[in-house]
Amino acid sequence: MKTSILTILAAVALALTPAAYAGKAEAGPNKGRLLENTGAARAEFKVNDDHTVTVTFIGADKKTATPAAAQSITVIADGKDGKKAKVEFEKKGDVLVSKGKLPEGDGYNIAVQVKEKADAKPQNFRFKLDLSICEKCKLQEYACTCDD
Repeated sequence: MKTSILTILAAVALALTPAAYAGKAEAGPNKGRLLENTGAARAEFKVNDDHTVTVTFIGADKKTATPAAAQSITVIADGKDGKKAKVEFEKKGDVLVSKGKLPEGDGYNIAVQVKEKADAKPQNFRFKLDLSICEKCKLQEYACTCDD
């Protein structure tokens, strides 16, 4: 009995590690990471060179941007120093842009919370922020579309 409980606990712990929930990404038209299912339009998470983030909502064709409307985004960056940084967003034109910057560097975990509208249930996405460039697909690793 103890062995089965320990096995289950070990499996749960492994499932919650960053490598386990990183998963294969799908890239958007702006070379950012498309988040799984965020309503009528999918959110594309793109880290800019200055460590700000732009979220563009992409239509079903995965090419056409749709204007941000009532959606809201919050990002929690779990920095390497152990400190969590909360990044909030504001609407600028048709996209949502972070009010602040992500912590410097990379290799830390990101949690993105997307709400379709103010009273909607939030959707949460987690992945490791790796800004290095993939040799195969030439995208940053957090948005890499390769199988490896």
